[in-house]
Amino acid sequence: MIMLNLLKMKKYLLILFFASQWATAQKVGGGCDGCELMYVGMPKTISSIDTSAGWAEKGQKLLITGTVYKIDGTTPAPDVIIYYWHTDAQGHYSPKGKMNEKAKRHGHIRGWVKTDKKGKYTIYTLRPAPYPDEQLPAHVHISIKEPSIKDEYYIDELVFDDDKLLIASQKKYPPENRGGSGILRTLISGSLQIAEHDIILGLHIPHYPVLSKADTPPGLPLVKIAPRLFLIMLLDQIKAHELAPYVNMAVIMVLFILWEIIPIGLK
Repeated sequence: MIMLNLLKMKKYLLILFFASQWATAQKVGGGCDGCELMYVGMPKTISSIDTSAGWAEKGQKLLITGTVYKIDGTTPAPDVIIYYWHTDAQGHYSPKGKMNEKAKRHGHIRGWVKTDKKGKYTIYTLRPAPYPDEQLPAHVHISIKEPSIKDEYYIDELVFDDDKLLIASQKKYPPENRGGSGILRTLISGSLQIAEHDIILGLHIPHYPVLSKADTPPGLPLVKIAPRLFLIMLLDQIKAHELAPYVNMAVIMVLFILWEIIPIGLK
């Protein structure tokens, strides 16, 4: 009897495990370790311009500004919340003051901007330093929350093209280009470094919703582009989840056949 109950319990645990894995896999962005902390301490009113706590500290002042676009890459996206966090000038996520215990892991240099009607945002902060005694380049973490999508998701970390650690790191850990390339090219204006960074929502983001009619690029009816978009996103999922090679091959063969037979008028 005890053995039978244990087997039943094991069965239920396996069901719960696979159910949780399926739910995570279906989440827009595929889940994100730490992205949920964007809601901890989030202001009720968020401006399109933010100045981080690091701006007043000793170190290289940095201005990051740009435009957020919808998945078509041309339509500005308003009211998108961008949550950012990064290390201090010594390479540490250093908590200060009476920070929420959960938020301490992101340190005190963190903040939010919400894109304006033209999709614009601006962040005044401190250029982060690499982690001490590690070979990862300095970076800024970014989490995105769109007004029409339930889940938050991360995009590629913002890194700097003049960072000596960048090339070796990207060879070892190839970028996903989520939301576009995260490599920043900085310009110098006096004591200020300025970097322009545009973001394309949904680009290379797992389980991103199919375009609505309002988001369809001009001249391409949704009925014609939706099937190919679906196949592109499915291919992204195969790559992201690193399925077994033989499963990859079988699925890719099927997708190739579908790609060829779906009449989308773009060939």
